[in-house]
Amino acid sequence: MSRFARKQVSSHPSLVSDTYQHGFAFPTDDYATVFEPGLDENTVKDISHLKEEPAWMLEYRLRAYYQFLAKTMPTWGGDLSAINFDAIRYYLRPADSQVDSWDKVPSDVKTTFERLGIPQAERAALAGVKAQYDSEVVYGSLHQSLAKDGVVFLSMDEGLRRHPELVKEYFGRIIPAGDNKFAALNTAVWSGGSFIYVPPGVEVKLPLQTYFRINAENAGQFERTLIIVDEGAKVHYLEGCSAPNFSSGSLHAAVVEIVVKRGARCQYTTIQNWYKNVYNLVTKRALVEAEAEMVWTDFNMGSRLTMKYPSLILAGRGARGETLSMALAGAGQHQDTGSKAVHLAPHTSSTIISKSISKGGGRTSYRGLVNVGPKAHHSRNTVICDALLLDDQSRSDTYPTDKIFNSQVQVQHEATVSKIGDDQLFYLMSRGISEEDGRKMIVNGFIGDLVKKLPLEYAVEMNRLIDHEMEGSIG
Repeated sequence: MSRFARKQVSSHPSLVSDTYQHGFAFPTDDYATVFEPGLDENTVKDISHLKEEPAWMLEYRLRAYYQFLAKTMPTWGGDLSAINFDAIRYYLRPADSQVDSWDKVPSDVKTTFERLGIPQAERAALAGVKAQYDSEVVYGSLHQSLAKDGVVFLSMDEGLRRHPELVKEYFGRIIPAGDNKFAALNTAVWSGGSFIYVPPGVEVKLPLQTYFRINAENAGQFERTLIIVDEGAKVHYLEGCSAPNFSSGSLHAAVVEIVVKRGARCQYTTIQNWYKNVYNLVTKRALVEAEAEMVWTDFNMGSRLTMKYPSLILAGRGARGETLSMALAGAGQHQDTGSKAVHLAPHTSSTIISKSISKGGGRTSYRGLVNVGPKAHHSRNTVICDALLLDDQSRSDTYPTDKIFNSQVQVQHEATVSKIGDDQLFYLMSRGISEEDGRKMIVNGFIGDLVKKLPLEYAVEMNRLIDHEMEGSIG
């Protein structure tokens, strides 16, 4: 049987007993395409063939595949020893094509996204939405007024078909395939993701969103996102993600490249809510030109292991960058997160604010890099790391690296580690608040300034997710 013929896949694996609200799954029997597990050169060729890609993209994929094979597994971060690349399915297509009408979405897929609240969010607070299910974007929309202004919001596959020259110019420019092992893997087998272009001077006043859902067991999701914000334009992009609570693991290895041109602004917000069996290994980087601004807002609440460090390359005079991140690790989880700021031009500025919460024996790590180049005089950087431990079994680590090659700069770093104090709880409980609610209040106050950066609807959802994670955290 051909590798890319439809396979019958077990759709009822054993589930882990858990309160994770997004842990449901649907059968894959009606999928258009499901690859057998395993990765070789033919896997890469078959993905490219199914997508009817130009020859240059297939060549790009194959070079990346051999770079992936040549690179060793990283050993400096979290424990990756349990990943079995031969057990992963690298491509699963739920339907033959993307649709622009919600009524045309396959019933199981539509039910999934309805339970996750995606249609409601689109109607209430979004200028455009994409919904990716396993390997492919299955639904997409864009507000008509934005389309008239020349805004492009497509799946990455559509972007390659409709704007091949633009994709060829920027694809892999900021994150080359050889950047790291998982960037190479993504480049070899990428599927789905978002392609966004905002013309000069256009402001997208409501957020654009893509929601990524892993539905199948032992699935790999390798979306590729490319965002180009032209001169003086503005856009806010949100992504959310979830997966079923299977007992076996899944791999999510995305690559995100962003170009913010002169005087433009981009905010990229991630609300991560993977189940605790998912390895989340993501490479995100933005090139920021003169007088432009890039803001990463990153909330990491799920996965077995996350290794993610949204990066800023401040390449033009007066470029500004900010990373606001929050990580919450519970039992069996390690959130290894942080950010990188590379100052290449004068009068650039960056701020990195990282907050982490560890409970139930979970582990959080801040891992960051600040690199100020010899030409980046009169540049400024501030790094603030705050960690909150909810019990004696949990752990938090900080691994900052500063490389400063110019004496006319200001660089500062501060870090705190604290525990919820008995006096704080006593004060709240003396006013009739239960211990569990008191802990929730303290945690919400700890991260409140980051949540305020979200649109109102998403701030409410974020607080709800945090409250859910905090249930049963007494002791």
